[in-house]
Amino acid sequence: MSKYKVLIGDVNCGNDELFLISGPCVIEDESIMMQTAEKIKVVTEKLKIPVIYKSSFMKDNRSSVDYYVGPGIDKGLRILQKIKEQFGFPILTDVHYPEQIEPVSQVVDVIQIPAYLVMQTLLTVTAGKTGKPVNLKHAQFLAPENMSKPVKKIESTGNKKILLTERGYAFGYNDLIVDPRSFYEMRQTGYPVIFDVTHSIRKYGIPSADPSGGARQYLDVLARAGVAAGVDGLFVEVHPCPNEALCDAASQLDMKNLEEFLKPLLELHAVEVNYRK
Repeated sequence: MSKYKVLIGDVNCGNDELFLISGPCVIEDESIMMQTAEKIKVVTEKLKIPVIYKSSFMKDNRSSVDYYVGPGIDKGLRILQKIKEQFGFPILTDVHYPEQIEPVSQVVDVIQIPAYLVMQTLLTVTAGKTGKPVNLKHAQFLAPENMSKPVKKIESTGNKKILLTERGYAFGYNDLIVDPRSFYEMRQTGYPVIFDVTHSIRKYGIPSADPSGGARQYLDVLARAGVAAGVDGLFVEVHPCPNEALCDAASQLDMKNLEEFLKPLLELHAVEVNYRK
């Protein structure tokens, strides 16, 4: 249980209930987005796990100018608003530039700062000033204890609705390593800690559509490690047909596998909570 609780819609982040952040990596065709939202709704209601819907209207860190970057802010926010209204989900999306924050804050419930940008002072402070919850993605290049620095930037605005998300370290060339010590270190901030499992298995330098661009065989073991270490929430990107996804095709979880993926994690979380008590 975290020192600070962050209420996002009806999702109480930081108590003893594991929560989920899920959705396609990037906003694609509206039918795909609605289909995914409907499946997430069915699974999470069945398993009684609180959920925040996530998808990006823009991915500005693609490794090639030829890759899909999303529909843009106007169309993207319209789709997210429709999902929010139809399914009742709290919504999370990421921003890349300070000028995006005001319009995004009118629709979403959580503003996410991407890992590459988490040390950008203007971006983090502008997000904090909205008063909205802010999810800080842990930078691949930053020691976990140094995540206290962007946390303090948000706190400087008077905003203490902060989430921290682990997504692996760039260790060596084109590989990401998850160090369980990071869960402990980030928890010292007092804020809820989330584990982004699907981004942690990406292989940098390899196109995300290439089957070798991700290592799905590690999803289960990494997720179990994070839950056993006491994370408050899981970040799992899903898609109805991952191999055809327009971003992170090699690392997103197939939507039809979401229920079976979550079941043992919920059981393990219950054990971890009892152990702490």
